[in-house]
Amino acid sequence: PSLQARQPWKAAFEKDYKWLSDVVTQHYHGDDTNVKVLMGGMVQAFAGQTVREYEDSAEAFLDVAPHPTLGRRMRDTTYLPMVELLRLLESHGFTNYIASGGDRDFMRPVTEDLYGIPAERVIGSSNGLRFEPDGDDGGQLVYLAQPDVFDDGPMKPVRIWSRTGRRPLVAGGNSNGDIPMLQYAHRADRPALRLLVLHDDAEREFDYVAGAETSLETARAQGWTVISMKDDWSTVFAEPSA
Repeated sequence: PSLQARQPWKAAFEKDYKWLSDVVTQHYHGDDTNVKVLMGGMVQAFAGQTVREYEDSAEAFLDVAPHPTLGRRMRDTTYLPMVELLRLLESHGFTNYIASGGDRDFMRPVTEDLYGIPAERVIGSSNGLRFEPDGDDGGQLVYLAQPDVFDDGPMKPVRIWSRTGRRPLVAGGNSNGDIPMLQYAHRADRPALRLLVLHDDAEREFDYVAGAETSLETARAQGWTVISMKDDWSTVFAEPSA
């Protein structure tokens, strides 16, 4: 209760989605003041939890939590065209990864079920960890009250290379934070496909460009493929899972 008047706990307690979304937009406009506030609260919230405890709570949340505006569970906001593209790439011998600014360990419990991408191929932001011996049980990995890495912007190519040892042939994103990753997919001696999703479907999802303005300008300048959700996707969301 003593934290309810301070950010980011105030926004979480009041379900102030505008404050939370503005943090992301501010980040993509180059202002990380409130991102540091948000991440500081997140690392404190989960410090001391084991990775298994966190995984169980994340999976339970995604199974039942409703999206605040879309009228479906969080896990049922998977984009069907994204899944179809992943399956198409796999059929041609590609190995697919998720490289996200989101929390790696929050995504891992559901990525194989929703996207067909196993936990070891999820690259994302993470908190610090320590190993704690645990008698005959093999020990535990426990979260620290400090960040490890924020996987966004220029850090994305670094993390992709460190995890895969390869430069991507195909990359897809939807924000200014994805520009370095999309640029990194290019190499002069071979073809590449850079995809930028434009959220322009107010009826079925959202209509906004906040936080993606620079990426859209870069797409036009560098010949990336811009995908209109409104014009190019006959279906936005996959059928709800059981």
